[in-house]
Amino acid sequence: MTTTLAQQPAASAAPKQGAAVGDSGPVETGRRSTTAALALARTAAARAGSGLWKAAGILAFLALWELGPSYLASASTRVFLPPLHVVLAAWGKLFESGTIQAHLAASLTRSVSGFGAALVAGITLGLLIAWYGKLNSVLNPLLELFRNTAALALLPVFTLLLGIGEESKISIVAYAAFFPVLLNTIAGVKTVDPLLIRAAKSLGLSSLALFRKVILPSAVPTIFTGIRMAGTASILVLIAAEMVGAKAGLGYLIVNAQSSFLIPDMYAGILTVSLLGLAVNFLLVGLERHFSRWRTAVGSGS
Repeated sequence: MTTTLAQQPAASAAPKQGAAVGDSGPVETGRRSTTAALALARTAAARAGSGLWKAAGILAFLALWELGPSYLASASTRVFLPPLHVVLAAWGKLFESGTIQAHLAASLTRSVSGFGAALVAGITLGLLIAWYGKLNSVLNPLLELFRNTAALALLPVFTLLLGIGEESKISIVAYAAFFPVLLNTIAGVKTVDPLLIRAAKSLGLSSLALFRKVILPSAVPTIFTGIRMAGTASILVLIAAEMVGAKAGLGYLIVNAQSSFLIPDMYAGILTVSLLGLAVNFLLVGLERHFSRWRTAVGSGS
C-alpha cells in the first residue's frame, strides 16, 4: 500500500516534468527570433552608417553650395553663383517645359551613337592586334600617333570635313572613346595568365575555343575599365563639341544660358551633365559585375 502511494506522486510529477520540457521549445524559439532580429538590425544600422559616411562629402558640398552664396558671398557673387535651391527651381521649370528632356535626348543620341561605334571598333581591333603580333607591329606606331592627339584639337578638322551637323559630333565622340577601349582591350588580352593558356592547350582546346573560353573572359575586367573611361570621355567631349556648334544638347543649353545671362539655367544644365555621367558610370559598373560574375564566384568559393 505504501509502495502504491509512493508511486502515485512520482507518476503525477512526471507530466509536470514533461510539461516543463515542452514549454522550453517556444522559449528557445523566441530567443532565436530575438537574436536574429537584433543581428538584422545591427547589419542594417551598419549599412546605413556606411552609406551615410560615403555620402558625407556630397552632402557637405551640397550644404556649402546652399549656404555659402547666401551667408558667405556678396550680393554680386550671388548673381553668378546662386544657391542650390535656386538652381533646383530653375531645373524644375526646365523639366516642366520639356526643355531639359529635349536637350538630354539630343546629347544621349549623339553620345550613344559615337560610344557604340567606338565600342565595336575598339574591342574588335584590340582583340586582333593583341592576338596577331605582326598586326601590332604594323599599327602600333600609327595608333600611338593618334592616341596622343587630343580629340578636341581635331574638332575643327571634323567640323570642316563633316560640317556642323550630327556627323561631326558623333565622329568626335567615337574618336575620343575609341582609344581607351582599344588600349585596354590589348592590355587585357596580353596580361592573361600564361599558365591558363598552357593548361587550356594541354586539354586540347582549339584556338577559337581557347580565345572564347579562356582569353576573352580573363580580359573582361580590363576591357570594362577602358569602357568606363570611354563612357566618361564620350560625355565630356560631346558637351564641349555642342558648345561650339549645335542647336540642341546639354552643351548648347549651358552656353546659351550663359550668353543669355540665365545663370540658374546654366547651373541646371551643368548639374544634369553631372547626373548623366554618374548614371552612365553606375550602368557600366553594373554591366561589369554581370559579365565578371565568374570571378566573384571563384573568389567566394576560395
